[in-house]
Amino acid sequence: MMHPGSSANLRETLRQMVDVLQSERDALAGMDLEAIMGCAYDKYELCGRMDDTGASEIDEECRGLLDAARRLNEVNRQLRNLIAANVSARLEALTGSPALYRARSAAPAYAYTGARG
Repeated sequence: MMHPGSSANLRETLRQMVDVLQSERDALAGMDLEAIMGCAYDKYELCGRMDDTGASEIDEECRGLLDAARRLNEVNRQLRNLIAANVSARLEALTGSPALYRARSAAPAYAYTGARG
């Protein structure tokens, strides 16, 4: 947990988040499931450390780290989506039936995992 005035702690946590996101990108590119799962756990833990962070703790360096983390997270999200689309296309090509692997409900599959910010 962060304590008031702990900009240094927040900066360190954000640096660790950037490192984890870079590792996640490498794991996604290498299709290393164990590393991907490890990164997911690390991100969860780091987010927990930032839960009680107040706006007063976010200095200019923290803003830069937050921006870097946002950009890396977006790149990783896009990479995950490309991988998923590739898998779907291959499954459809194999079966000749695109509807076979599509969910029957209107809710997206990620809705069942719970909302994450």
